[in-house]
Amino acid sequence: MMTHTPISVDQNSETDVQNIPEIPDALPVLPLINTVVVPMAMVPIMVGQERSVKLVDEVMRTNRLVALVAQRHPEARPAGPDDIYRLGTAAIIHRLLRLPDGTLQLVIQGLERIRILDFLQTEPFLVARVERSPEQVTAGTELEALRRTLGELFGKLVPLTEDIPNELAAAGENISDPRLFAYLVTAMTPMETSVRQEILELDAVDNKLQRLIEIVQQELAVRELQQQIASDAQEKISKTQREYILREQLKSIQRELGEEDAEQAEIQELRNQLEVAQLPEEARKEAFRELSRLERLPAISPEYGMIRTYLDWMVSLPWNATTGEAINLGYARQVLDEDHYDLEKIKDRILEYLAVKKLKSERATVLEEQSSAQESSTEEIPASQKPPELVLEEIRREPILCFVGPPGVGKTSLGQSIARAMGRKFVRISLGGVSDEAEIRGHRRTYIGALPGRLIQALRRAETADPVFMLDEVDKLGRSFQGDPAAALLEVLDPAQNHTFVDTYLGVPFDLSRVLFICTANTVETIPSPLLDRMETLSLSGYTELEKLHIARRYLLPKQLRANGLKPEELTITDAALQRIIREYTREAGVRSLEREIGTVVRKVARQIAEGKVAATAVEAEQIPDYLRRPRFLDEVVERIDRPGIATGLAWTPAGGDVLFVEATMMSGRAEQLVLTGMLGDVMRESAQAALSYVRSNAEKLGIDPKAFVGKVVHVHVPAGATPKDGPSAGVTMMTAIASVASGRLVRNDVAMTGEITLRGKVLPVGGIREKVLAAYRAGIKTVILPQRNEPDLEDVPEEVRHQLQFVPVSAAEEVLETALTPASS
Repeated sequence: MMTHTPISVDQNSETDVQNIPEIPDALPVLPLINTVVVPMAMVPIMVGQERSVKLVDEVMRTNRLVALVAQRHPEARPAGPDDIYRLGTAAIIHRLLRLPDGTLQLVIQGLERIRILDFLQTEPFLVARVERSPEQVTAGTELEALRRTLGELFGKLVPLTEDIPNELAAAGENISDPRLFAYLVTAMTPMETSVRQEILELDAVDNKLQRLIEIVQQELAVRELQQQIASDAQEKISKTQREYILREQLKSIQRELGEEDAEQAEIQELRNQLEVAQLPEEARKEAFRELSRLERLPAISPEYGMIRTYLDWMVSLPWNATTGEAINLGYARQVLDEDHYDLEKIKDRILEYLAVKKLKSERATVLEEQSSAQESSTEEIPASQKPPELVLEEIRREPILCFVGPPGVGKTSLGQSIARAMGRKFVRISLGGVSDEAEIRGHRRTYIGALPGRLIQALRRAETADPVFMLDEVDKLGRSFQGDPAAALLEVLDPAQNHTFVDTYLGVPFDLSRVLFICTANTVETIPSPLLDRMETLSLSGYTELEKLHIARRYLLPKQLRANGLKPEELTITDAALQRIIREYTREAGVRSLEREIGTVVRKVARQIAEGKVAATAVEAEQIPDYLRRPRFLDEVVERIDRPGIATGLAWTPAGGDVLFVEATMMSGRAEQLVLTGMLGDVMRESAQAALSYVRSNAEKLGIDPKAFVGKVVHVHVPAGATPKDGPSAGVTMMTAIASVASGRLVRNDVAMTGEITLRGKVLPVGGIREKVLAAYRAGIKTVILPQRNEPDLEDVPEEVRHQLQFVPVSAAEEVLETALTPASS
């Protein structure tokens, strides 16, 4: 329901009072939105709701009488009995016009005030039982004085209000009935719907007049002030001052309302914050320049909010706030041992890093004192001696550590341990999938919703200028038309540049040299070379079974007990049970899956304890399937190698090492050819071709019938065909599989191999030896064949694994076949 202004009062209403039709006891109720119709007012109304249209159609067929009641809740569609006031106006519909869109345009005249007693029906429209609610009129001199006072004020208001016709002032003087005059002023004076309803509900006419005098006086004061403001501003009008006029009017209004002081107080508060923020000189100049612009802008200007947000960032950044404590190497060692098992080489490198940082910090303190002394001294510095500030800059440059390894080996937790050992705050920033350079450098302030880059945002959250930043997954940075985030990181991770890092949003240098940056990655292959050159990589390989057992006992199980609300004495898991979980339910380089499986066991025990079935329990190895169901991984090496042409290789993946089976077969064909399947990459395909060429050219030497390949198709397949595979390290495995199928000799099922093959039969070195050896160990392999030039890499293999496996370093293909193939049957 909508209404249309202006509202008018029939000037003949005083003579028509006696002609008011009889009001029946029941009337259809038409709810009005944001409108109150008073008695004797002529009101145009638009009706659009379906049930309101039905109501109008019904009353037009009868007496045309309807009850007009304002809604308490304008948002109610359709309005129910609880959504409308109980006091309204009985009205008669004088005119109806149907518009093409189905809505109705009505002209309605208010008749008399009524009160709703109760509702007789709500569908298809509201019908209520009503009674007349006449106003109380007490004749006397006071009532006449109120009417005349209101008439004088209303006469002054009419010329100042464009919506009220000037003729109404004269018409009002001719209305002697105080009640009708009160309703005339109520209908024509601008006021809120709730106020108009309030006047309608007042029973005494003198109360209505008193309330209207207050409202008209207030409206008159506002109109006169508005006219004064327009008059003051009119003196300064010129063609180029339209914007200035609006600002002056706004300031005048704010001055009258007392709001100008709040704006000035806000700017003064910003000024005080900038004074104590200890900003560098360049940042200070930029901040105060923007503050002076802010003072000249009105608060409603869009640029006002942009500058205000910018200054908020400037004062909230930790330009010189630090939290780092003096480095205690003994405490650092204790923290690393508490948080991580083994990883001795990584811990030693971290301790070396901290030791160097401690010595450099002490020397930097001495140089700062020397620099201060030289500034106050008049002695000339020898040309051959570097100024202390240059030496100080060199000292502050530190390498960027990058932890590289498969998921779940503790890269992120190492960063947390370093932060705890140094007494600094730890902040992790995930860079995986970031393809917008603005995520690093920030957005320009001219854009709506612009923000600084992730680094500046993280510094604000950390509230310190020297946190430990963990840049996670730098090997998964994207690249798009929005720029290259890796290129933006070049400046961040370069110790020679990051002390003047400029975020695009701030537009001034911010010193990042005090931040300790640590990066993590699963592989260095996808890290751009310039970015990798700025980092020192520390490799974290997978854990052995014994290491996983210790980690589960010391870290994972206590953590899961705490997370699931159990006490240590309520659940014990034997070492044999943990070993079974490691062997049969997980196959990974890290320990994330192991932690999930342990968590599953702990939760099931927690449920048993919560249900009162047990008070405490001990989980044995034979009970593990009851908690985790059937094993997920079985030792399939022996089962897979059951015929000639199958060899076991070792592969490296970003998630650690893995065992790779290579199958070869031969069949008759029209032409000799090599078929390769298994989603192999170009390098791996070329390795297969080289392996076949070597075996064919040296068949007799290798004990293979030279005619074995005549008219035959050789098919080499690597299972797990949905997984892409590439690299040269499977060359010796393919050569062994081809030689096996050609000679009919089985490959030993306890042997796995890796190495690149050449046409001359040379075995070249490959990478990832530690990961591949650990994968062989997990798979139950006993003998590992590897290139002779990779023998020094075995120093990185844990000692317990080296004792369990036999390593055969080879330099030629004949040595590989001699070890890998079973003796020929006589």
